[in-house]
Amino acid sequence: MKRQNVRTLSLIVCTFTYLLIGAAVFDALESENEIEMKRSLLSYEEKIIAQYNISDEDFERIRENALRSRQYRVENQWKFVGALYFSLVVCSVIGYGHSTPKTVPGKLFCMIYALVGIPLFLIMFQSVGERLNTFVTFLLKHIKKCFRWKNTEVSQTDLIVITLILSTIILTTGALLFSKFEGWKLLDALYYCFITLTTIGFGDFVAMQRDHNNPEYIVLSLLFIIIGLTVISAAMNLLVLRFLTMNTEDERRDEIEAAVAAQNAVRLEGDVITGNGGVVSNAQERPEFQEVLSVCSCSCYKWRSPKDKIYNSNPNSNHISPFIHSTVNMSNKDDELSDEMESFLEWQRNKRASL
Repeated sequence: MKRQNVRTLSLIVCTFTYLLIGAAVFDALESENEIEMKRSLLSYEEKIIAQYNISDEDFERIRENALRSRQYRVENQWKFVGALYFSLVVCSVIGYGHSTPKTVPGKLFCMIYALVGIPLFLIMFQSVGERLNTFVTFLLKHIKKCFRWKNTEVSQTDLIVITLILSTIILTTGALLFSKFEGWKLLDALYYCFITLTTIGFGDFVAMQRDHNNPEYIVLSLLFIIIGLTVISAAMNLLVLRFLTMNTEDERRDEIEAAVAAQNAVRLEGDVITGNGGVVSNAQERPEFQEVLSVCSCSCYKWRSPKDKIYNSNPNSNHISPFIHSTVNMSNKDDELSDEMESFLEWQRNKRASL
């Protein structure tokens, strides 16, 4: 089985195994907490219903109203700044779900806008990430030259390490930033940054959802998403490129092995393909030709005359003996044979007749 097929099957098995492991771990970590929170919330609801004598139907309406009014807590949600933040979330495929269009024209425009914006942003992030990798390669190569390292070449492993370091710096910086401006715990801020830059976008933590946001904070939030996604795209580009390089190397190796196998294969008629592409006929296996035929290192047929001169009898061979090269023009012109060549042909016919 080819290496590419083995690698693909291994990736499929590893992916589904990883999904099963994740399901088991999340079940173990979150299941009991979910049951406890549900029990606590239902107990609190029963307490409120009993205290204010609210019917179940009225309480259900209150619950639905609270859920719908969540995205309207911010006054400028659909003003220009909020709409710009929403557009960035749509085109970057983050999709928090903190606000969604409610009008029919808004929904139609959102679909058309995403249909064009998502490929545009993906191409832009990949292109900028590629330029970032080129710049890092240039910078790292000159740093190695400054320190006079023997090997100044920059490998893909070096680039992956650098992009991972940059990603870590951006994540920690963003966590400190949002922890300060949003009042979140440091772990929650780090969790928000990771979920955002990996475009998962759960929406349980969303920035810029306060009543009043400073312009500096708005700019920093937008720049964090754009720069962070660029660096993450650079790292992803390197990983994908590394995988494609492995497949290309395997395909090239398979092509070389197939070519070598074809050169060393035996024809069905009995003819043998030699290493340099020449063909050795099975005529030499016949006993009547064993005394007059031999094979040299260049797979040309050789005839030995009584004068111990070697002549090439294979018209398709690129190897021409000096004797024939001096008497025969190989450019397919109609030159007359020399006397020496005629004597050779006569000797050849007599030899065959005697056999």
